Amino acid sequence: MTGLLAKAWRPALLMLGLVAAGLALRGLGLDARVAAAGEGGALAFVALGTLACAVAVPRQVVAYAGGLAFGFWPGAALALAAEVLGCTANFFWARLAARRWAERWLQRAAGGRLDRLNRFLAAQAFTATLTLRLLPVGSNILLNLLAGVSGVPAGRFLLASALGYIPQTAVFALLGGGVQVSAGAQVALAAALFAASIGLGLLLLRRRPVPV
Repeated sequence: MTGLLAKAWRPALLMLGLVAAGLALRGLGLDARVAAAGEGGALAFVALGTLACAVAVPRQVVAYAGGLAFGFWPGAALALAAEVLGCTANFFWARLAARRWAERWLQRAAGGRLDRLNRFLAAQAFTATLTLRLLPVGSNILLNLLAGVSGVPAGRFLLASALGYIPQTAVFALLGGGVQVSAGAQVALAAALFAASIGLGLLLLRRRPVPV
């Protein structure tokens, strides 16, 4: 619990940084140019968002960018699609093409946590994945690769990931959409929902200790 609380400042700092970046982009008019590209812009966003998630760019950044460029509902949907596709790419790349490399990378990245994470994930694939996705800390790509090299069923892992992505995707898309239209109330709501998501993560942590 203490370790998680100590890490909680990082997502909050990310949120503040994204707001500042969004205001700068809106001032330059870049968000409007992306939205004006229509369907082509949406497809390009999903493609770039998928690549970004697959190479460890925080998924919150992709969700925020979606809200900033397309507004809340379209932006959240496009960002969620990119996040799930990036997760899928990581999972099957580790499982089918680069298992040994992924295992070595995970050992360096996770160190002593790797075995604990693996056991936690293997115990209940769906519930464990959902819990880890809902927590406001942790590495998205680490979990994707770990699931790929483990024996976790692909369907359960990807479905739990998609469901677990929804809360923070909505929060950051709402935040980006609020910056886009200068809606202070929307930005405030996003911050409140983000705080609520941290509270949910702490509640889940009490019920089932997670080696984050």
